[in-house]
Amino acid sequence: MVLSDTAIAIRWKQACRIEDIPENGGACVLIDGEQIAIYNFSRRNEWFATQNLCPHKQQMVLSRGMIGTTGGEPKVACPFHKKTFSLETGKCMGDEDYQIMTYPVKVEGNVVFVGV
Repeated sequence: MVLSDTAIAIRWKQACRIEDIPENGGACVLIDGEQIAIYNFSRRNEWFATQNLCPHKQQMVLSRGMIGTTGGEPKVACPFHKKTFSLETGKCMGDEDYQIMTYPVKVEGNVVFVGV
């Protein structure tokens, strides 16, 4: 594979064990001083990671949000004000003014890694 000049190398950071994240739910981890929400979307057999900060009211709560899908796209809903964000792109699904960071996730054995 040939990488373009704009490709950024991913630094994989060990985040937690798979059993630390509830099935079809999320939990927060601290990586390099940043709160990152990790989601085990077991219904889809997929893992996702986003910033934990909800940009709507500046609260560290997204890891406690409900996950689901809209039109096949995985999403998380803020547990307080129900703003929903794509787990793939970070875009707010109901309000274009908000966006969250997303991170790649890989699982090796029973360990979850987040790319930063």
